[in-house]
Amino acid sequence: MPLLDKLIIQSRSRARTSEKKDDTLRANWKCMLACILVSTCPFQYGLDFGMISGLQAMPGFLKIYGYQDPHSPSGWNLSTTRQQLISSLMILGAVIASGLSGPIAWKLGRKPCLWVACVLCWAANIIMMVDTSIGGLYAGRFIIGLANGLFMSFSQLYLQEVTPAKFRGMALAAFSLWTAVGQLVGTIVDNYTAKLEGRESSLIPLGLIYIAPVFIAVGLFLVPESPRWLMEHGKTDKASKALYWLRPNKDAVEPELQSIQAAIDEDKQHQGKALWIEMWRNPIDRRRTILTIAAVNTQVASGAMYMIAYGTYFFEMAGVGEPFENSIILVALGVLAMLVNTCIITRWGRCRVFLTTGLILCGIVQLTKAAIYDAKPTEKAVLKGVVALSIIYVISFNGLISSYAFLAGGELPSQRMRSYTFGCAIGVSFLGAWLTTFTAPYFINPSSLDWGPRYGYIWAPSCFVAAAWVFWFLPEAKGRTLEEIDEMFAARLPARKFRRYQCQGPVATATAVEDDDSGEGVHTINRKGGPKVAESAVKPV
Repeated sequence: MPLLDKLIIQSRSRARTSEKKDDTLRANWKCMLACILVSTCPFQYGLDFGMISGLQAMPGFLKIYGYQDPHSPSGWNLSTTRQQLISSLMILGAVIASGLSGPIAWKLGRKPCLWVACVLCWAANIIMMVDTSIGGLYAGRFIIGLANGLFMSFSQLYLQEVTPAKFRGMALAAFSLWTAVGQLVGTIVDNYTAKLEGRESSLIPLGLIYIAPVFIAVGLFLVPESPRWLMEHGKTDKASKALYWLRPNKDAVEPELQSIQAAIDEDKQHQGKALWIEMWRNPIDRRRTILTIAAVNTQVASGAMYMIAYGTYFFEMAGVGEPFENSIILVALGVLAMLVNTCIITRWGRCRVFLTTGLILCGIVQLTKAAIYDAKPTEKAVLKGVVALSIIYVISFNGLISSYAFLAGGELPSQRMRSYTFGCAIGVSFLGAWLTTFTAPYFINPSSLDWGPRYGYIWAPSCFVAAAWVFWFLPEAKGRTLEEIDEMFAARLPARKFRRYQCQGPVATATAVEDDDSGEGVHTINRKGGPKVAESAVKPV
């Protein structure tokens, strides 16, 4: 074999070995630190939900905003209307903030919008802690909803754009994990403060809201802006510095910048300026928009929002054990499921498989829980069964749906319209969550329909329909770069062909050159990891 050929192959082999060394969590520690910081944003969102669920079952809170009810286990209750508004106004604010995230993100970037969210969060909490009127509580809930909408939208955009393809699933799993951890912290604090007399029982949980935004606001000064956003706005030098900070392999930075710029240029050639219209007018982008919205909203379709927003109240009014302790068990097991999921999502995380399985399990649990309670609503064994099924439901949702819904939805938008498409998806998701939290009190509140666990009859069909959609229509994009995903959508592949498709563009990362045993040929590595002989070997020079 000619010496030059051997030198070429050896050089490529060394480059491949270097890339493998850089393709580890330890090598990408700076990028992972940035992701950990930004992924704490949903901690605030989870904390709010965990906290407000318990507040609605606290006598100290109900004495201010509720009324005496001799039929309630605690002696107090909250009117259906107030219960609706306390939970749903926060989500309404999130709908508005996430719906506007497209144009806001285009103008300001990811980091400034997260700083705005921190300020809104502090302002909302001051109102809720100082003002004891119901109007002040409503105003605080709406403003904190604006903050949560910005936190949820822009933290995910940042994670999707800065994380290497191999670790994108892990980063977004950590995002969902922080949501569950926040909910757990809020539930535990509620459990211990519920026994306090007077308003102190609610002031202590509210005080926790100040902590996470301080950590986020300070930490954002230490991490770079999204390189993709910087490239979109012509700030090439800043994008280069940001990517050099984020990537361990400095030799790979320029090729990645070039591929990002090529994708931006290609996108601009085929798009107009009215991005809200282009999301729906262009057939390829319309498909990506619909898939993104539907994937993110599999969470809403599972019916988890009523358990998240009213879990403690639900257990109390249904007479199912100790309501606060049951809520802690539920949320803690959900966090455990998230931790397990974070460990497996990078290696085995197939969105279509896990989402389909999770939705089917959640549907079966919802139907079973409703049926057994409907048959014998007062039997102790049935009530214990409701708690056990609720635990299975939360584990299924957190372990198989929550992380993968955001991961699947976050990978699918086009690069240029990512903030618009994903912001729209988050807005629709919050709208669905608002609808759930607004209508749930009619079903579970004893002063209205008093369905209790029978509410599962509403959500079981929704779970099964969502599972069928995921199985037939959701593409699998595990391990793909965002540029590779662009190529596959441009090729108009059906969903079932995404996983095995080998990208042909300059940004394809599935190939590597290696010397075979005889030293006479060049191989490429296919997606399944096995060698595939190239059509032409390296020719002697």
